[in-house]
Amino acid sequence: MLIWIGALAPVVFLLAFVQARALVWSAAFAAWIAAGLALGVVGQGVALALAAVVAVSTLLLAVRPLRAAILSAPAMKAFGAIMPRMSPTEQAAVEAGNVWWDAELFAGRPDWKKLLATPAPRLSPEEQRFLDVETEHLADLSNDWESTAVWQDLPPAAWAYARDKGFLGMIIPKQYGGLGFSAYAHSQVVQKLSTRCSAAAVSVMVPNSLGPAELLLHYGTDAQKDHYLPRLARGVEIPCFALTNPYAGSDAASITDTGVVCRGTWQGRETLGFRISWRKRYITLAPIATVIGLAFRAVDPDGLLGQGAEPGITCVLIPREHPGVEIGRRHWPLNAVFQNGPIRGDDVFVPMEMVIGGQAQVGAGWRMLMECLAAGRAISLPSSNVGMSKLAVGMVGAYVAIRRQFNMPIGAFEGVQEPLARMAGHLYAADSVRRLAAAALDQGEKPSVVSAIAKYHVTERARIVVNDAMDVVGGKGVCMGPGNFLARAYQQIPIAITVEGANIMTRTLIIYGQGAIRCHPYVLTLMRTTQGRELKAFDAALFGYVGFLFRNLARAAAFALTGGALIPAPAGAAPQLARYYRAATRFSTLLALASDLSMATVGGALKRKGALTGRLGDLLSQLLILSSVLKRFEDEGRAAEDLPLVHWAAQDALARASEAWRALLANHPSRVVAGLLGLVGAGVGRAGPDDRLAAAVAGLIQRHGPARDRLLAGSWTPRIEVDPIAATAVAFDLHPQVEAIERRLKPAIVAGTIPRAPQNLTLLDAWAADAEGLGLIDAAERALIARFAELADQAIQVDDFPQDFGLAEGLARREEASKAKPVARKGRAA
Repeated sequence: MLIWIGALAPVVFLLAFVQARALVWSAAFAAWIAAGLALGVVGQGVALALAAVVAVSTLLLAVRPLRAAILSAPAMKAFGAIMPRMSPTEQAAVEAGNVWWDAELFAGRPDWKKLLATPAPRLSPEEQRFLDVETEHLADLSNDWESTAVWQDLPPAAWAYARDKGFLGMIIPKQYGGLGFSAYAHSQVVQKLSTRCSAAAVSVMVPNSLGPAELLLHYGTDAQKDHYLPRLARGVEIPCFALTNPYAGSDAASITDTGVVCRGTWQGRETLGFRISWRKRYITLAPIATVIGLAFRAVDPDGLLGQGAEPGITCVLIPREHPGVEIGRRHWPLNAVFQNGPIRGDDVFVPMEMVIGGQAQVGAGWRMLMECLAAGRAISLPSSNVGMSKLAVGMVGAYVAIRRQFNMPIGAFEGVQEPLARMAGHLYAADSVRRLAAAALDQGEKPSVVSAIAKYHVTERARIVVNDAMDVVGGKGVCMGPGNFLARAYQQIPIAITVEGANIMTRTLIIYGQGAIRCHPYVLTLMRTTQGRELKAFDAALFGYVGFLFRNLARAAAFALTGGALIPAPAGAAPQLARYYRAATRFSTLLALASDLSMATVGGALKRKGALTGRLGDLLSQLLILSSVLKRFEDEGRAAEDLPLVHWAAQDALARASEAWRALLANHPSRVVAGLLGLVGAGVGRAGPDDRLAAAVAGLIQRHGPARDRLLAGSWTPRIEVDPIAATAVAFDLHPQVEAIERRLKPAIVAGTIPRAPQNLTLLDAWAADAEGLGLIDAAERALIARFAELADQAIQVDDFPQDFGLAEGLARREEASKAKPVARKGRAA
């Protein structure tokens, strides 16, 4: 009897594990009853009673009309009571873009073969040449110090070159005169410029991300495309997009800027349009824009749009010279000198022909913005922040190699290696996410959740990288001047945290808020069918949901009992990384289970539980980061030299996921759910990278080699003839040869023939002269040492200024350059 009863547990467990259909469950129970009868464990009466229960259950669950009437109808009523109704704006936000790898992670059973089969991002020969030639030259023409201290803008020569070479129209198809570049090429260009000058990167990325060109390409009328796209591609028009309102932030759904449908006079004729009043701020490129994309809330009190029309958020394209448009003075965001400022308008009449897409798109602006925002979030901020991180890692790695203290490079100290490892490891992870997001866009995907994760986590990791860099270089990073490679990045890193959705909002609302509904295989259908009272579809989704829940519960329990040992790694993946695939699959199952149990117990209040949704979102985010790291290692040919970076990034992602999991259990509003999750998640925690791994990672960025080259690929090439700031990088290039000479002289140093090379670099040339006099080195080697000493000393020194910090000199240079080479730009602010 005990064996017969006990045999039921593994049967139920297996059926739940594979999410078996109702008829399979019934057949299994029938076989179990028959076995009990055959073995004499139960009599005929008991067997018949059990069979009757199975028959009734089968009838109730397998006959869908009956199931819908008896079970699903009351369930739909209860579901409607606990789940909040989605407003049209919320529905548009949820449905914007599509789902991709994020849905696999959310479903609890990721198909790793699908991810690994995604083509690696690649540049075409034309795109590669543009990156190597035009982008490199624009970087040469730009630098943060000149932009901030002299021009308070991108230098005029850089502006002229950017417009002439098509940087402002990279995403515009060639048929309209644009470059027609891929998302990955767009990302690579912004990344390279960000390793040199933030003003250059922002000035290029804004016209190519969320803005008029993007909206026109997807929604504009043929006439609008034919007029504006060629002008935008040539830089004849400079675009900006005015979304952010002082009382609504970037939440277009809450915009208070209003346009009333009315009739007015435009170009001598009466026409239908809007009377719009607005206040916008934080609008990048606004001070120099010639054409303004504007989002506002349309209302139609007189029904002029026709019966059944539902006005709402609408996007229009307005020329700068349009009557009533007022471009305000400039904002000054943390000494970042890209053009940014407010725009105002009061009772401005805008004809219907200026609506992007024409009258048919009135009220569709929210959906337009949500669908296009994925591209902007996936490219602009991840690319620019990876660029700043590459600048910090590359230059600081060089600096700690050539900078000595106590007769050894400061990068050899364990206390320094710890932040160096964080810098390199976070850069590897962030760049992996950037590459994966761009690859998704080039495959035709618009993964809104992936783009939100990329925006939030890449900018947060860039903040860690730059802060650690500042700690390492100390006073060198604090003292401003043309020789400081880090200060402007340090000042400006918070900008990325706040724009395109502040990171707090992105973490607590967007990542999980959209992910829980859009990525879940059943929740969105349940919500739609509940609102639409579609019982048949609700019934199918409900019982799919129940099976999904029990499947993940069974999987989680099985993984807890076996420690995840039974989870298969994907065939063909790097075997040394198999444990990370297994850990990610287990966390994926736990995320799916925790989400379902949280939605079931917290219900509609879940979207107000920012701490809870933030931690669930952290789990999803770390799984995406880990996936990106594993995918990148495969894409780059499994380079063995990169394994320390891969291990560090993977272990860090798992440690962060473990931290989110522990916080979730400790703070979950349902202690029953927390207890159950604690049982099935037993042993899931992972420690972060250890000191030995950190030392290995720190060593990679302090010496030349393929791992460092791949980590910093796509950066601007520092050259002394372009900018003295390159002294650190050029000295680092010479450093291996100087080290080789020192190693060769070690026996002579030990014998006392010549002293150890001095730590003070100004004395190094004299030491080299003594070594040459003793015949220990030749003239070429002495010249090499002298050149290294000069550059390394220049790298270590900091800038100083006259009493007015050179303000008068800078103004004079600006005035002289303006007279010598006037640069005319339509609509440029004085």
